[in-house]
Amino acid sequence: MLTDNKRLRYAYGDIERLLSISYRGKHLMSWKDNLIKIQPYTAGEQPDKTDFIKLNANENPYPPSPKVIRAIREFNGENLKKYPSADAVPLRNALAKRFGLECENVFAGNGSDDVLALCFRAFFNSERPIIYPDITYSFYLVWCEMLKIPYETIPVDDNFNIRAEDYRRPNGGGVIANPNAPTSIGRGLDFIREILSCNRESIVIVDEAYVDFGGTSALPLLKEYENLVITQTFSKSRSMAGMRIGYALGNSEIISTLFAAKDSYNSYPMDSVAIAAGIASVEDEDYFNRMISRVVSSRERLTAGLRALGFNLPDSSANFVFAEHSNHAAKDICEYLKAKDIYVRYFSKPRIDNRLRITVGTDGEIDKLLDALSDYLK
Repeated sequence: MLTDNKRLRYAYGDIERLLSISYRGKHLMSWKDNLIKIQPYTAGEQPDKTDFIKLNANENPYPPSPKVIRAIREFNGENLKKYPSADAVPLRNALAKRFGLECENVFAGNGSDDVLALCFRAFFNSERPIIYPDITYSFYLVWCEMLKIPYETIPVDDNFNIRAEDYRRPNGGGVIANPNAPTSIGRGLDFIREILSCNRESIVIVDEAYVDFGGTSALPLLKEYENLVITQTFSKSRSMAGMRIGYALGNSEIISTLFAAKDSYNSYPMDSVAIAAGIASVEDEDYFNRMISRVVSSRERLTAGLRALGFNLPDSSANFVFAEHSNHAAKDICEYLKAKDIYVRYFSKPRIDNRLRITVGTDGEIDKLLDALSDYLK
């Protein structure tokens, strides 16, 4: 007859044997099993040096407005002890005035990536997949996987054009970068209107990160389509990539929903310095227009120079070009330029793995790039 102590020893022995079997079969859960499985976005290479030409991140080669620099220098640091405006109202008012909107039609956040991520969280909650081009900003895929949003990519045509008729299908939302990245191609207002007209039951985000360099903004359509959301950034045309300011434009219900998502995640997304610097930039329209003209002029010069060297590239509406040489591999060209301390962007991806995305730099940087390419091609 088993005593109580013996019963306990047998019971513990059974547990130990089960644990041993589980360990050997790796059946036990580990904290590692709860880590997210995701392929992160890969940014352009950031070399740990200063003496090089950086044309791989679509940054503006010129500094921000002197008024921005002055606003930062004159900012009263003692005020950092207080929280910033929770909803960045002063900056939103400045943007609303510039675009002829109301403050309730503007949302501001930490760069357009932050704003877009909140848009995905706030607007794409259908069981139907959201739709976007197969060649576009690769962060869209990351957010879908991160937030478990079903998605479907739609191929662009052989010339990298997005076809509006392909977006006439059931969906849970749509995202169109216009101008598109990395292709640099911008489309007109009729193109966006066609997509909006056939998708009135879902929200369509138009990502206009590069629109100021020659694209066509969907801004005139905001009053016509309640399902339209426009996102823009200070990182490119306003030379403020290091400050992280982005914003969204839309009807008041859409913007209030975006704020609800933001306040459930981080109720103070923008710091006080960024708000002050952003306002200073918006209020210096003359400087903004002059710098845009310089970049566009340099882009046309870069385009002509590349074509003279035998490169094929579409007409760009952005601050970068998307170039291919039929006789030389893009990866080899990229590595050669890197050895010369000139960094451009190469994508090892289907359909675009023989193209280089080249940011428009200063005229001096463009000269050095073209000289290096000429030497390589010889």
